[in-house]
Amino acid sequence: MNETIIRLKLVRQRINNACNDAGREPNEVSLLAVSKRHPAKSLLTLNQLGVSNFGENQLQEALLKQQQLSKLDLEWHFIGTIQSNKTGPIAEHFQWVQSVDRSRVLNRLAAQRPATLDPLNICLQVNIDGESQKAGAPAEQIFELASLAEGFENIKLRGLMVIPEMSTDPVRQRDSFRRTRMLFLQLIEAGHQLDTLSMGMSSDLEIAIAEGSTMVRIGTDLFGPRET
Repeated sequence: MNETIIRLKLVRQRINNACNDAGREPNEVSLLAVSKRHPAKSLLTLNQLGVSNFGENQLQEALLKQQQLSKLDLEWHFIGTIQSNKTGPIAEHFQWVQSVDRSRVLNRLAAQRPATLDPLNICLQVNIDGESQKAGAPAEQIFELASLAEGFENIKLRGLMVIPEMSTDPVRQRDSFRRTRMLFLQLIEAGHQLDTLSMGMSSDLEIAIAEGSTMVRIGTDLFGPRET
């Protein structure tokens, strides 16, 4: 517990400092704990410290944790690549899906979202650097996907998610985040009601916050090394 307290304190301090440097309020940036390959007991520990939003990449692993932690009031985000044949459980068991990047997936999520649940919050994943091996829609397809998303009553379009090209050059990192934010603002100018810009991880959260991120996705810096 003590190590987790320290890690969480350090991450929150980094977020606060980045917000201060950018002239923003710390409450403008939310923390998503990326819990893939960490056991349910680790999520429980973080929840006891006030963290309630968790991001998972693997469906079966996430469903098991949800069952184990069913008594807790947690918000689950699916942030991994979405296979079309797994949209049903994702639509049923998550409050957010941050990795929507094609119309087929969007249509299936809308069709399979149970009517008894609140609308499914989604972010469109944009492949801002055009990497052929990476998931995410090209920037030029985002407007079409946004319009499609807003046509469903049980889908709530919240914003964009991005995983930029891996780089240790802060100038290149900043450029990728800046272009994502420009796309985000263009969507708002086009009439889309957006409030979420999910960008920034452990290695680059300061740059992401400086460029307008409203949600950072943090894994190892919160949980420590994964169990083998």
